[in-house]
Amino acid sequence: MDSQTAVPNQTAPDASTAGKLKPNSLGVLGILFFVLSAQAPLTGVAGAVPIAVAIGNGAGAPAAYLAAGLITLLFSVGFVAMGRHVVDAGAFYRYIGKGLGRDLGHGSAGIALFAYCAVQAAMYGLYGATVNGLLAHYAGIDVPWWVCALVTMAIVQVLGALGIEMGAKVLAVFVLAEFSILSAFAVVTFAKGGGPEGLGFADTFSPGAALEGAPGVALMFAVASMIGFEATAIYGEEAREPRRTVPRATYAAVALVTGFFAFASWMLISSYGASKAAGAAGKALEGGDSTAFVFAPIAAQFGTWVNDVLPILLATSLFAGILAFHNSANRYLFSLSREGLLPRRVSAVNNRHSPGVAGFVQTSIAVLLVIPFALAGKDPVLTLFSWGSGIAVLAIMLLYFLTSVSVVAFFRRERLDTRPWNTLVAPLLGAVGIAGAIWLIVENFTTLIGGDRTTALWLQAAVPAVLVLGVVTGRLTRPART
Repeated sequence: MDSQTAVPNQTAPDASTAGKLKPNSLGVLGILFFVLSAQAPLTGVAGAVPIAVAIGNGAGAPAAYLAAGLITLLFSVGFVAMGRHVVDAGAFYRYIGKGLGRDLGHGSAGIALFAYCAVQAAMYGLYGATVNGLLAHYAGIDVPWWVCALVTMAIVQVLGALGIEMGAKVLAVFVLAEFSILSAFAVVTFAKGGGPEGLGFADTFSPGAALEGAPGVALMFAVASMIGFEATAIYGEEAREPRRTVPRATYAAVALVTGFFAFASWMLISSYGASKAAGAAGKALEGGDSTAFVFAPIAAQFGTWVNDVLPILLATSLFAGILAFHNSANRYLFSLSREGLLPRRVSAVNNRHSPGVAGFVQTSIAVLLVIPFALAGKDPVLTLFSWGSGIAVLAIMLLYFLTSVSVVAFFRRERLDTRPWNTLVAPLLGAVGIAGAIWLIVENFTTLIGGDRTTALWLQAAVPAVLVLGVVTGRLTRPART
């Protein structure tokens, strides 16, 4: 089978289409929907908040989201400054290559692609299990989780090939749905003055509450919930006025996500009462369904119909995240091909100016990552989802750190922007904060993946191994590039 038949709407690359994404396709809102979809708000709240509350710092967990947001904001300052001078679908690896050298840039390209494919595969695991449960509950049929995942891969492939505008429209519907119900719950709870112990602002945001228990664990999960906002730069080539649109979308994404997670988690804790929240979260975890900690108070607020709607929204939240990471990963493949690190054919675009071949390659990678877990009969949530998301968080945080350092190096050398705060102070502070977050992730990696120490060590070792592989691959292919 040739690429003409394997990839929907794919045309052979020519002078008018090869290596060119469709410009002026996305505004601030379009990019924002891709970013928010990658962060899967409902999945993040239902999956991470109960753990952060139960084994982290209890009622002080929302403060961890504010701290994670501050670290991300500091990183964003330098990230945005760099983006004004480097507009490329490769984002991270281009930034790091410009500041720290081509070899490290190529190594970071491998890490970025590895991270995005890993987190997408992780989402397929949780998504497959979620849809399996929905089909069993509503249709009375038992469809293996991996069949649900494979069917969805085909749908995602088609949507990706239809163009960036179509993807933005689909994601807008799903993101608004999950945001609406969580935001409505938080606003109503706040308007009613909170739960049985009131709003409990001091019980959540005071220094004593924030540092209670194991704040490092809570911060680790908060940081994990923030990843994905960097996709703003990936769509720079397809944005309208990228030097204005990308910075606005980046800052809007950081502010919105930080505020959303902090406010929603605060109201969840308030609905139980600060003194009882940790116990309720622990009980949900012991029962094997962490979502109960989130779904129960929402159902109590709006009615039992929510128990039927929220699992469906969880599935659509995961689908939106899968589609968002598909688009991010295929643009990395597209950019690497255009750079000469992958076959030139991969940088071909279809008649909708979408990276069709790269999309097909990305879908093939997803199949290769998911099938082994299906053949081995592994639990898709306890293994594929936990391992994939854990390794993606570690890999992306390493990319954040390298990018921050690269920003400083780039502007010290090029002097294209001499603003100290934007090109030196904020990036360095961000690098320090990110380094601390990486240390917390490594120290608590076993908790993050929900596995054993040996598995944790192997997964952690994979990140530097991919970095080295990327450097070696870059050096081997360099002579072939012009």
